Amino acid sequence: MKSSAKNIVLKSVDDIFQTEENRADAQRERVQEIPLDQLKPFKNHPFKVRDDQRMLDTVDSIREYGVLVPAIARPDPEGGYELISGHRRKRGCEMAGLQTMPVIIRDLDDDAAVLVMVDSNIQREELLPSERAFAYKMKLEALKHQGARSDLTSSQLGTKLRADELLAQQAGESRNQVQRFIRLTELISELLDMVDERKLAFNPAVEVSYLKRDEQRMLLEAMDAEQTTPSLSQAQRLKKFSQEGRLTEEAMSAIMSEEKKSEMDKVTLRSDTLRRYFPKSYTPKQMGQTIIKLLDVWQKQRQKNQER
Repeated sequence: MKSSAKNIVLKSVDDIFQTEENRADAQRERVQEIPLDQLKPFKNHPFKVRDDQRMLDTVDSIREYGVLVPAIARPDPEGGYELISGHRRKRGCEMAGLQTMPVIIRDLDDDAAVLVMVDSNIQREELLPSERAFAYKMKLEALKHQGARSDLTSSQLGTKLRADELLAQQAGESRNQVQRFIRLTELISELLDMVDERKLAFNPAVEVSYLKRDEQRMLLEAMDAEQTTPSLSQAQRLKKFSQEGRLTEEAMSAIMSEEKKSEMDKVTLRSDTLRRYFPKSYTPKQMGQTIIKLLDVWQKQRQKNQER
């Protein structure tokens, strides 16, 4: 009978005397200094990295204190790493002249990576509507995938939440509001930019998102021609006409050329027009007070003329 001793693998001395604490420590995530040129942006990352004043403040902080919170990345099969959280910190490091930044490397699948990426950014107060819209959409899709695979939305009590309900709960929004944000992703880029720039109000924008893309482009032209944006009432009628297949160029022009009630009750004077009549030192409040006084004098004069 042949001996099977040659199949026996002896443990090393280190393995024999290694404690559970040592083994657990070996599996803990560690912060590594990763070269910036090895960090690639997350695919379809919805959060914009802007070289604004906040970025300049971040650069100053990095120069003085370094990167206080490590970024999170995952290995890229094609080499290097895909950045999941820390795009603004990476840009700050580049502007500060650094070559590396501290990063935690995690093995995450696509859905788990999306959840970490969104959750790491979604609580920022200065998020643009477009950023929140695409972040909600990406997270909702990831939650749906996870729920389909392993029922991760079930609680210990056995109550299963819909993916959009779970997203709303985690975001601190109503389910309807989450869905309304996601509707913004259906806008063409020009209209979505107007929402970010507060040139197109949120509620009308949600209604406009139901228009076909060619209808949205037609709306852009009508807005430019009339030098106005749709009110909520106008946007709702545009949506209704579109759904009924009656949104012609003539119908859109007729709706957009309507005088809004709010505009009928409002008189607007541009500040550069008024500045010609006031000293440079006058504040807007002082200008307003002076205008009211002058109108009072004008009204009294008119009354005197009528009494004669």
